[in-house]
Amino acid sequence: MPGGNLRAMDRANHEDIRIGTIVHAQDCPKRLTQIQPLGFECFQITFGGSLAGHDLMKLVEECKPHNISCVGLYGNPLQSEDSVEEWKALIQSARSFGCDVVSGFAGALEDRPVDESLPRFREVFSELASIAEGEGVRIAFENCDMGGTWHRPKWNIAHSPRAWEMMFTEVPSPALGLEWEPCHQMVSFANPMPQIREWHSRIFHIHGKDASVQHDLIAKYGIRSGLNVVWHRHPGFGDTNWTDVISVLRSVGWRGAIDIEGWHDPVYRDELEMTGQVYALEYLKACRGGRYVPNPS
Repeated sequence: MPGGNLRAMDRANHEDIRIGTIVHAQDCPKRLTQIQPLGFECFQITFGGSLAGHDLMKLVEECKPHNISCVGLYGNPLQSEDSVEEWKALIQSARSFGCDVVSGFAGALEDRPVDESLPRFREVFSELASIAEGEGVRIAFENCDMGGTWHRPKWNIAHSPRAWEMMFTEVPSPALGLEWEPCHQMVSFANPMPQIREWHSRIFHIHGKDASVQHDLIAKYGIRSGLNVVWHRHPGFGDTNWTDVISVLRSVGWRGAIDIEGWHDPVYRDELEMTGQVYALEYLKACRGGRYVPNPS
């Protein structure tokens, strides 16, 4: 299945890789209307941990004037039956939003190691993957560890390439993939670049979020000092070379959306939040090659 949302995408006018941002469902449609003129090309709608309080069909109508790349739900479906039912509802409504990607956490059994969550993962996501395949929709697992570890995961087992291998073996559906970003791998001190080459066919959506690793603090104190040694950043303020990221994505024929995940940068926040997001937008567009210039006929 092609990456991104439902409209045809080629490299003309950078349709293959669009740059957008995340908008919370409770802020729609006002926020979409406010920030569309800033140059964002698409939007991910996130529902946080639950669909409670949201009228999906009303929201579909409110979002129609905008290009929706993905809808996201970040509950724990391995421990909550309500979350499983909400996943079903969002998968079945995704195409009404004009997109074919539903993102979220894989869930976790939080009192046991990642590998012991796999039987429950198979039970839940075999059914959800089947529904997604029937709807022509793909499920993209966010790669955030939520502060958990391998032995005591929190909310999400899909934070490590080792877990991805296990998960996709348990449920070998082409409808299952990743909502990937370099930041969460850098927090784990993994090199994100080789992951693009290895996992590109499973990357269905990308979060535009970066990290700054404080190597001087790590060298002096190690990683168990209680100090924050990694900052989450807007793209353009962190350590990732997004020119390389997008070049590798294009070299393997990837198509889809990079949506900026804001509200994490420790510097460009509060009054500077949208300043940071628009800088990240312009930076990512520059990394994509700048203004599209058609070849002379």
